[in-house]
Amino acid sequence: MNKKSIISFIIIVAIVLGIACVGLFGLKVGNKEFVKAKDAISLGLDLQGGVYVLLEAQTDATGNELTRIMEQSKAVIQQRVDGLGLSEPNIAIEGGNRIRVELAGVKDAEEAMELIGKTAQLAFVDPDGKTVLTGKNVVESMVQYTDDPVKGQVPVVSLEFDKEGSDLFYEATQRLAAETEPQKKLLFIVLDNEVISSPIVQTPISGGKAQISGENMSIDEAAKLATLIKAGALPVPLEELTSSVIGPTLGLDAYEKSILAICISLIAIMIIMLILYKALSIPAIIGLTVYTEILVIFYLLLDVKLTLPGIAGLILSIGMAVDTNVVIFERIREELKIGKTPEAAINAGHHRALSSVIDSNVTTFIAGLVLYKFGVASIKGFGITLMLGIVASMVTGVLLSRLILKLMTGFIKTKNPKVWGA
Repeated sequence: MNKKSIISFIIIVAIVLGIACVGLFGLKVGNKEFVKAKDAISLGLDLQGGVYVLLEAQTDATGNELTRIMEQSKAVIQQRVDGLGLSEPNIAIEGGNRIRVELAGVKDAEEAMELIGKTAQLAFVDPDGKTVLTGKNVVESMVQYTDDPVKGQVPVVSLEFDKEGSDLFYEATQRLAAETEPQKKLLFIVLDNEVISSPIVQTPISGGKAQISGENMSIDEAAKLATLIKAGALPVPLEELTSSVIGPTLGLDAYEKSILAICISLIAIMIIMLILYKALSIPAIIGLTVYTEILVIFYLLLDVKLTLPGIAGLILSIGMAVDTNVVIFERIREELKIGKTPEAAINAGHHRALSSVIDSNVTTFIAGLVLYKFGVASIKGFGITLMLGIVASMVTGVLLSRLILKLMTGFIKTKNPKVWGA
């Protein structure tokens, strides 16, 4: 009996069980606390509850013009949603002229719906609170570069007004430039009642054009500011195609039942594997446990939102992981039946099964990649869960199971093939 194999096997089992216990029950060490895995994973809209809205732009624009309009509309909605204090809203452009908004965990659904649907309001306000001109007077807003004697090329936001806006802007800047106190020379740019910029007016500005610059303004900040100003000046009518409010109770109930279904399926699979493959099933049972742990770690590190379709993908990937083990074990059993030793059968079985396992997993991974790349909303969750599951199943089914089987042959010296499920 190989003591080194026994010790290594025990260490692996202890580590796997330890991680599983932390994931199931949590752990607190001093000031450091590890919460339960099911509480740490970010939940999608269908599990956490919240608001889902699909909006369609009412415009005849096409090509680059449509792209610009949709990006501007998305920027405005993003800014409003950020005001709700939500951690990770999902706002995406779909089909060219549609915007999908998912607000998981929103507490006031009515407020959110009203906020998303209202028209953007852009205003230029003087220090006395008087509105000088509004967004409807802005014809163009873009990022340009100007020469700075110290910094060289620096980004600025260039504005262009219509005839009315040009006159109003000149009158306002003429008045502000004449002020002596610095705070009286400020012109506040306000979007949806929030100040997004407050440039100092140094000289009267005529010609219907102006520039907004900042001492430390980056190109990204300038681009965002330009987009917001233009978006406020060009509000795109958005028609609500569909919307739904999912209560947190319903979502959490579905989540709990899904977790229960996963646990039951894992236990049932382990029992069946133990009956069919005897000692061969031990690495499969350990591998499935590690497989689940790897997926949870993936979800936490990549901050993947778990959805109901994602859970379906998770259960499907568990089946793929089991299939990997079944293919390998069947090849090993065939080698045992022709009289090979357990060590030789394990090596030959893995070698014979490797190509089939790789082919099936690669093709399934490609399918998941296509779903993630071209799918929408929850279909993406299904695709990414499937891909992560394939990676985890390859690690556990091919690498880990072989390692554990080699360790087991070090202390299970019987050559009786029935012990190994043959």
